[in-house]
Formats: sequence, structure tokens, C-alpha cells
Amino acid sequence: MEQKGLNKPVKLKADLAAFCGKSELPRLEITKKLWDHIKAKKLQAKTVNGKAEGAGKFIVADEKLLPIFKNTKVKSKSSGKVTDFTGLKAGQTIDMMQLAQVVSANIE
Repeated sequence: MEQKGLNKPVKLKADLAAFCGKSELPRLEITKKLWDHIKAKKLQAKTVNGKAEGAGKFIVADEKLLPIFKNTKVKSKSSGKVTDFTGLKAGQTIDMMQLAQVVSANIE
């Protein structure tokens, strides 16, 4: 039987694979690597498109995260709402609750 859930290794798309340094990782590991970068670079802001200040619920897109964020265009199965970051620019933010959608959009 196939392993399921957040611990099942998944194939990463090119930008995320380059960021993580691996072509396959479990979702938990991907999320951890993203958060390690966000925390190390203090890329959290308290306001939408606010400046990076190391705390807050918004994640500031830097040059390393931007290509990954820009691959994100997903439709919620439950609400039908589309999350589209394809036009995001460096210095703009996403809500940290949308990080799971970013991961989903960057795996095959």
C-alpha cells in the first residue's frame, strides 16, 4: 500500500526543486525548508505588502521565494476561490495561511 499524507515523498517542480536542492521530498520537509528560509531572512510582515520585520502573518516574497510563489494559481476545492500569485512582485506579501497552496502548486 502506498504511503499517504504529509510524509509521502512528492515530485517537485523545477523552481521548488532548485530551492530545496532535491527533486523529491515529503510536504512536511518542503514546508520546513520554506519556513527555515523565511525565518532566517526575517521575511515576515505584520501588514499586507509591509516591510519584512521578522514577525507577522504575511510572508514577504524575496528573490528566492518569488519564482516559487509565482507558480501558484490554484482553485480551492471547497470554496472555489482562486489563489493566483502569478503577478506577484518581489517585496509583495502572501498570507502565511496560503503557504500550503504554494506547496501544492509546486509539486507534480
